[in-house]
Formats: sequence, C-alpha cells, structure tokens
Amino acid sequence: MSLLVVGSLAFDDLETPFGSSKNTLGGSATYIALAASFFIDEIHMVGVVGEDFGEDNLNLFRERNIDLGGVKVVPNGKTFRWAGRYHYDMNTRDTIETQLNVLADFDAVIPHQYQQAKYVCLGNIDPVLQKKVLSQVSRPKLVVCDTMNFWIEGKPKELQETLQLVDVFIINDSEARLLAKEPNLIKCARLIREMGPKTLIIKKGEHGALLFTDNGVFSAPAYPLEFIYDPTGAGDTFAGGFTGYLAKVGEINEMTLRKAVLYGSTMASFCVERFGAERLFELSPLEITDRYQSFLELSRIEE
Repeated sequence: MSLLVVGSLAFDDLETPFGSSKNTLGGSATYIALAASFFIDEIHMVGVVGEDFGEDNLNLFRERNIDLGGVKVVPNGKTFRWAGRYHYDMNTRDTIETQLNVLADFDAVIPHQYQQAKYVCLGNIDPVLQKKVLSQVSRPKLVVCDTMNFWIEGKPKELQETLQLVDVFIINDSEARLLAKEPNLIKCARLIREMGPKTLIIKKGEHGALLFTDNGVFSAPAYPLEFIYDPTGAGDTFAGGFTGYLAKVGEINEMTLRKAVLYGSTMASFCVERFGAERLFELSPLEITDRYQSFLELSRIEE
C-alpha cells in the first residue's frame, strides 16, 4: 500500500528544561513520514524546502526509502523555521519565532505518480491546501488529517469544508474544545464527528488518547516515561505510526483502528526521548514491538 504525506519540513530551535537544540530537523511531514516508514515501504512526500536544507538532510529520508519526488527545493530559498521554549510541565510552550520562508508560497501540487495513493496523511498545514491535496487524489481508501489552533481560529470555515472530506481527524484536547466550543470532551467528539470525520482521535498528552468511532470510545494509555526531553513532533509521529500501521495491514475496522492508536502512541513515546526526530533515526523494529507489547500490558486485567 502507498502512503502520501503532505506537510511541512523545517528547522527548529528548541529549548526545554532539559537542554536545547538548534537547527533541528523538524516539520509535520518529517515526523509523519519517518514514523510511517517503520511500517510500509512506499511513502511519497510532498513539501517544500529552501536550498539551505541540504542534500545530507534529504538523504536521511532516502535512507528510509521515503520518495522525495514531491519535495520542491527552492533555489536560494530558506527553509521554514520555528523556535520554541517549553515550560517545566512540557505541556505548554512559547513560540519565540516563526519564519515561514518558502512555506509561505507552498502550493501543494501532487505529482501525477502520487495521485493513486490509497492512504493520505495531511500534516497541520493550511486547510485550504489540505482540501486542494484531496481534490488531486483519486479515491483514497483512508484520509487522515491533523490541524492546530492557528487554523481553527484563523480559518474555521475552510477547516470545516476540509473535514467533510476526511475519514480520521487527529487533534489534542485543547484543540477539540476550541473547535467544538464545548468544555466536555465527549460532547466535543460528537460535535466534531458531525462535521464530517467518522473517526476522531483526541490526544491528551501524558494522559493518553481517546478514539471515537460509531462503535463507541476506546481509551489508550500513555507510556510512562521517566524522562521526556522534547515533545516537539510527538503528535505528528503519532499520526505517522497510526496511518502507517493501517496501511500495513490494509484493513480498517474497530480492532485495527484500536491497534493503530496503540502503535501511534508507541511511536510518539520514542519521539519525546530525544530532541527533534533524533530518536526516530536510531530506532529499531524490535524496540517498537517490545514497547507495543508493553502498551498492551499497561491496562490488561486477567481474572
């Protein structure tokens, strides 16, 4: 199965209570594609970078068998940059600086050879671009979409138009409350699912994730980690693991969705152990299998 990933590629300057890291490889497409690459071999990435991105960084993706035919390198351009500082609880952060650079003119044109992709994962880019992507893809089996507060507040109408075309919507708890204008997450889920996506995942950080489908609610725990160095990209890594697993098994039902949530949580738990995407580059399939089994044991009760 083929997976189309559309989103940002970036350089991040990160500060957490445990240290800092500058010029760190980041962006939603980066985390999604890297996480998904542990499950499937055919991943097509669409994004834009400046000439400063460099061949070395592009080769990191090629080494993971990620097809970069849809990544445009703008001559003399500068790659999207973000700088942020996390508070001590790691759940809140301050944006120090955002430089859109080449991302400001990103047009999300999907190469012809990608338009038959059966699985699509949209990073948190402009919902107008997300909708444009979907208009170019021919009958995908599954569309997974992420967003952020900026788009919920800035382009609510456009976001709701995009949600009508989405199968799985992934957001965090604060975003869900903002979008639904409702403090109760269960009510939020009903209201958001009425906007279009039949499957909704609400991430709750260190408290796990909730999966809402026609069959009810599934609650997945978060993996208990003693050290969390950097939560940047954890949500995108979750989306990549989630979508990658579903593309691997090729079936979408209640059981595979629940397993996909656990695999998404598994991948996100590795991401936060290092700055940026560092941990994903050194991760092994055996480590993923072992931690997934640990997730299964977290809530198991045997009579």
